[in-house]
Amino acid sequence: MDSVFISIGSNRGNRAAMCHEAITRMGSLKDVTVISKSALYETEPVGLIAEGPFINCVVELSTTLAARELLGRLKEIEVELGRVKARRWAPRIIDLDILFYGTEIIDEDGLCIPHRELVNRAFVLIPMAEIAGGFCHPLLGTIITELAAQVEDQGGVKRYEGE
Repeated sequence: MDSVFISIGSNRGNRAAMCHEAITRMGSLKDVTVISKSALYETEPVGLIAEGPFINCVVELSTTLAARELLGRLKEIEVELGRVKARRWAPRIIDLDILFYGTEIIDEDGLCIPHRELVNRAFVLIPMAEIAGGFCHPLLGTIITELAAQVEDQGGVKRYEGE
């Protein structure tokens, strides 16, 4: 199986602990192995509702689960950790998104891989560049370090040292 990349974010409660717990739970899933993880980064929220900065990171997984099944397991982890479905861009205790599932291209109801917005999100590209800078976006043919260098709002993504 090719590498699978997951974005993790939290802006409620103990944000860093929540991100670490999500990684632990992903690693405990049957047929999933955590390969690498980026440092934590503090970032300003994106969207209409600005309620506190996020802690973000990206993890690389190896799995034999199909993409849809992996998505279901990630959503279960979100619920277990206390996420309540709310309006778009609302503050959240945890957010887990599949960025890439190897080089697969999937466009189905509720599942779009590569993630549609990742090329516009410094809070995703900068942590991913740390662990997989040479990974090539299968639709764009551009490596992650190049995408990270081109994205706006890079200054809003700072390596996190606290909590």
